[in-house]
This record gives sequence, structure tokens and C-alpha cells, in this order.
Amino acid sequence: MQNIDEEAFFSNSLIQDGVIRQLEIIGEAVKNLSSAFRKEHSYIPWKDMAGMRDKLIHHYFGVDLQAVWTTATEDIPKIRE
Repeated sequence: MQNIDEEAFFSNSLIQDGVIRQLEIIGEAVKNLSSAFRKEHSYIPWKDMAGMRDKLIHHYFGVDLQAVWTTATEDIPKIRE
């Protein structure tokens, strides 16, 4: 999340919605990867990524924005390394 700080994220629902949507897309894409590919790259937390998507899609009474922020700014950058 280049050029987006915590204050901007928490104060702007458009940014929040965009980040949430991208996490949903990542989670859905993970579910479509072959099990062979996931096993080859077992150091990546595939189950957690798919689980985040499920939480975002089915959380009808609100989303934990702190969890979204942490995922976007800490968890995903670690995976990219």
C-alpha cells in the first residue's frame, strides 16, 4: 500500500473498500491454485489467505478494519519477500 498511511486508510472508506476487494480477489485466486503448486510453495499461508477472503465475504455486520490493515501492511509484504 504505497503512499497510504494508517490515518488515510482508517478515514477513507473508498480506500478501505479497495483494499478489502483486493484481499477478496487474492483469497479467491488462492482457492483456484492447484494443490501441487500450493505444496511446492508450502511456506506461504494459503489457508490463511483463503480464510481472510471468507471472513471478508461473509462478515455481514462489519469488517475488522484493523485486521485488514495488518494484513495489507504486514502480512502481504512478508509473503512477497
